[in-house]
Amino acid sequence: MQRSADSVAAGELPESEVAALSYGWGNEGFSAENSFLTAAVRYAAHAHGPVLECGSGLSTVLLSVATRARQTLVLSLENDLVWANRVRRALRQQGAGSTIVECAPLRNYGAFQWYDADLKRMPAKFSLVVCDGPPGDTPGGRYGLVPVMRDHFAPGCIILLDDAQREAERLTAERWADELGASLVIEGRDHGLATLTLPA
Repeated sequence: MQRSADSVAAGELPESEVAALSYGWGNEGFSAENSFLTAAVRYAAHAHGPVLECGSGLSTVLLSVATRARQTLVLSLENDLVWANRVRRALRQQGAGSTIVECAPLRNYGAFQWYDADLKRMPAKFSLVVCDGPPGDTPGGRYGLVPVMRDHFAPGCIILLDDAQREAERLTAERWADELGASLVIEGRDHGLATLTLPA
């Protein structure tokens, strides 16, 4: 485990270690896949500003370790209180650093649902967004990120979206790219990873 933590702190997460970490986390089948976690750790370790995570879990712990040396704020939104508390306990065991798990129930925005977080208390600009929530069966899926949060994206912000092999997520990523004027790359490994880069 220490070897994994050292790798994550350096911004590296060998894909060979993800399965072992997921097994240790006890959430096999639900934890984010290799390419998504690897990319999240790599970008977070070098983030130049706060990191927003949508949907908490093993990824939250890894982001906390990856950002600890630079004392980068990680704000993770989670709609399930029981799950949020589990992640908080794991963070306390690892040393949470500057990572906060905010329990934010899903709010109905009409065409979609999104986390009902206090936007006024959030950082003005996030440099990285790691999106693996809310759950896939949420009305509107994960689309709500952009209409609700776009004013909090820094120039050049990177958005990582998990499950891009699913049609709903792929279409969401394409819609985000169009609305934000962002570049989009979709990788086909694992469940798929969409990487959007906003204009600088």
